[in-house]
Amino acid sequence: MITLYHCDGARSFRPLWMLEEMGFAYELKMLPFPPRVFAKEYLAINPLGTIPFMVDGETRMTESSGIVHYLGARHGPTPLMVDPSEPAYGAFLNWMYFSDATLTFPQTLVLRYTQLEPEERRNPQVAGDYAKWFLGRLRAVEAATANAETLCAGRFTAADIVIGYALRLAGSIGLAKDFGPNVAAYWARLQQRDGYKRAVAAERKAGVEQNIAPRIRA
Repeated sequence: MITLYHCDGARSFRPLWMLEEMGFAYELKMLPFPPRVFAKEYLAINPLGTIPFMVDGETRMTESSGIVHYLGARHGPTPLMVDPSEPAYGAFLNWMYFSDATLTFPQTLVLRYTQLEPEERRNPQVAGDYAKWFLGRLRAVEAATANAETLCAGRFTAADIVIGYALRLAGSIGLAKDFGPNVAAYWARLQQRDGYKRAVAAERKAGVEQNIAPRIRA
């Protein structure tokens, strides 16, 4: 069985959502955020101390969008993946990489310098600059969803999961109010998916059962 180490609201939500969409069995282990500070024993499992960490047999992975891609490719076939033979394959891969490298990265700096650092180290200018960066890059999603329900291939795919998480994070750090109309409608559609709702419910249930209080919530 796959084991996924997860913090409430963290980017490990991407593989959690993918697992629920695939209907795949897994064990969810909740950690306080950030685990490298509040669960130092976790460093023996993942020396990076980062979330996510996924174990699947001999496979160990730490990159959220990479894990989503792995799950679809390794445990498919599934319509959540776009095959190399499909015209949208290049767009699919681009969204998969864009999700973390371009959209989540600036948000982590907003989160850090508005919520996570001690008061004396918080920096509104840094947070504001990276919020603008994120919203500027989000124009790509605004354009892609102008005349389409999903990002590529004419169907819901793993690309929508990984980009959808970036929108969830934006909601938790106060940036959703600046979404364009297409992104706002797209995010509303994603939240109505049964797979998304199951992932949120699994996150909350595991947190209660494992006595891990939520830290980030969208």
